[in-house]
Amino acid sequence: MTSKTKKGKSAQLSLKDAFEVEFARREMERRDREEAERKQQEADLAAAERLLGILKSDEAFLAKHQLTVDRRRYTVSLDHADYRIQAYFEAGQANVTAADKRTTVPGSVAPRKQLKVDSIEEALKTMAQFLVDESL
Repeated sequence: MTSKTKKGKSAQLSLKDAFEVEFARREMERRDREEAERKQQEADLAAAERLLGILKSDEAFLAKHQLTVDRRRYTVSLDHADYRIQAYFEAGQANVTAADKRTTVPGSVAPRKQLKVDSIEEALKTMAQFLVDESL
């Protein structure tokens, strides 16, 4: 058998070298995943903060409809004594839910309606639709 590499110049591989190369590769992939996740979380938080700002911008409307606005991490809530409308931002989307507080055990509000949307504007529109449904 012949080899295309000259004897003496062939790379000497060892288990240790192969292990270190593989370990470094996986560590780099892990760091890349963590960085991508961190950036996505920052974007989701920024979206929640932007929606919060939009909702809080009309205090007279909120007062007229007896609504309070709150944000907890990635969730923005419109609360009324009888219902809660929320938008939860995750992975670049928002899950908008509406729940009736009158028919549940105090402290637990199960969603009656739920819709997944792709933008802040769609989340706002869906929250408005749910609010109209509750107001009728």
